[in-house]
Amino acid sequence: MGNKNGELVVGLDIGTTKICSIVGEVGDDGSIDIIGIGSHPSKGLRKGVVINIDSTVQSIKKAVEEAELMAGCEIVNIYAGIAGGHIKGLNSHGVVAVKDKEIMPADVDRVIDAAKAVAIPMDREVIHILPQEYIVDEQDGIKEPVGMSGVRLEAQVHIVTGAVSSAQNIIKCANRTGLNVDDIVLEQLASSESVLTEDEKELGVALVDMGGGTTDIAIFSEGAIVHTSVLGVGGNHLTNDIAVGIRTPTHEAEKIKQKYGAALASMVNRDETIDVPSVGGRNPRTISRQILCEIIEPRVEEIFMLVQREIEKSGYGELLGSGVVITGGATLLEGMTELAEDVVGLPVRLGLPRGINGLVDVVNSPKFATAVGLVLYGSRNGEARHFRVRDEHSYKKVRGRMRSWLSELF
Repeated sequence: MGNKNGELVVGLDIGTTKICSIVGEVGDDGSIDIIGIGSHPSKGLRKGVVINIDSTVQSIKKAVEEAELMAGCEIVNIYAGIAGGHIKGLNSHGVVAVKDKEIMPADVDRVIDAAKAVAIPMDREVIHILPQEYIVDEQDGIKEPVGMSGVRLEAQVHIVTGAVSSAQNIIKCANRTGLNVDDIVLEQLASSESVLTEDEKELGVALVDMGGGTTDIAIFSEGAIVHTSVLGVGGNHLTNDIAVGIRTPTHEAEKIKQKYGAALASMVNRDETIDVPSVGGRNPRTISRQILCEIIEPRVEEIFMLVQREIEKSGYGELLGSGVVITGGATLLEGMTELAEDVVGLPVRLGLPRGINGLVDVVNSPKFATAVGLVLYGSRNGEARHFRVRDEHSYKKVRGRMRSWLSELF
């Protein structure tokens, strides 16, 4: 799938709160025009994992139809996001001897294969192998080793694994909607494509993508991803706290959160009040907006404390020269960046999707960071297909691989 003129790349962010489909058109110069967007409330996921296939399929259908209508095209292939507490990231290292004293693409493939030879349990699947740097004869910090002279090639890679069943259920949902999955992409990796700058990645940055069901973290240092993790808390926890705290149905709590919520109670005027619908036909009540924010603040603080612990655990806390970038729908509450700075103790900015043209004003929100990122990821990695779309392809793949091994041997 080379980038032909006017090629469409579609990102499908299958989230806990919403399913969002974004269509991008790739220009000759690699620029991307967003030409269609569809979003539909998601029912059928919990903490980023599919728990009800039928509901998820229905939501995907609606989101995709909306995007098709707007873009005036038919959507067949998509890049899907994956999240959930089952995602694990680990760093690994591989070494190979270089055959002809000059490094060829085949040597790079071999060293990546060597690096991914870690014991991965049967119920887990490698979703990404992300090279961090290559080392040629003790010289480190090399990003592109092909063509260099050397006898020993090493690779440092970051391997992301997920539960096989979760990945398969995402593919199943897409296939049932009549879509092919080109690749499954870690959500925070996708978001980082759309909200981080190259300078930030070089200096060191932590991306925190707060969705409805999960908070996804990716830490970059010296331009490469060094740590990924997924926390099973997100915006839905705020909504549930509000529903319980002010005794109102969950869907009303969600509306109240979006309209009146703030992450810092001190930002809110003491005299402001809100009307709260009650449960079971009782009369609505009036409460002060400050009480609402006093429910939200400790939960947001707790989420950022978990994030901060995760950053410390990664060992890169001292190396984040660019601080933290927060994105995702849950970060739309005012006061988020201020509270995050207090808790994490690093400079924090709100990440909006960048690097796109077309319907920029429509997607100019942190809640579309992942979906736009999936489009950007797809347009950059259109050549590399790591993912079995349907199982019958894997036999062909293995046969192809056997051939290339035999041709290397003889």
